[in-house]
Amino acid sequence: MSASIPVSSSISISRNSAGSALWGTASPGDILARSTAISASAGKFVHVCIDDASRVAFVQVMPDQRKESAVAFLEAAIAYYANLGIKVQRVMTDNGSCYRSKAFRAACKRLGLRQIFTRPYTPKTNGKAERFIQTSLREWAYARAYNTSHERTAELPRWLHRYNLAQTTWQLTIKTTHQPPRLRSRQPIEAPH
Repeated sequence: MSASIPVSSSISISRNSAGSALWGTASPGDILARSTAISASAGKFVHVCIDDASRVAFVQVMPDQRKESAVAFLEAAIAYYANLGIKVQRVMTDNGSCYRSKAFRAACKRLGLRQIFTRPYTPKTNGKAERFIQTSLREWAYARAYNTSHERTAELPRWLHRYNLAQTTWQLTIKTTHQPPRLRSRQPIEAPH
């Protein structure tokens, strides 16, 4: 899998849930990140990170959107991408208080990341993360009726594996054939159990 992933990349982080335009051209070393509530009554927030070049996603369910959770998520995301051979250089976030905090800025500096902010009230500047949120809500969070929030959270790693496998397959097809795959719909892919 690491052969299809760039050596360095960027991630994006955000918190809002609207928009679907692209951030721009994929730059090696850029990640896009964001968090959104999956169930207000359960008090759970999904923090999302997308590699701008490969579109490989990293997701964690956290108890809140506070600076401590944002920093912990950022550190986990950087470790995840490093394990895939991706060296993150920049992180794009929305303008939420957790991302504007001194703690988050210090974490970016400590990790050697340049932090970039989206334009206020313009979710389309973080479109890949926004699009991923819409897809995850449709295909994972609300795809079926879960009995509990814990059950929904337990399904997340399997769904994310299928999503990332589909993304890397898409990228490999384009790189080897210089053509997008003919079918644009997601085909079910078996996840490891």
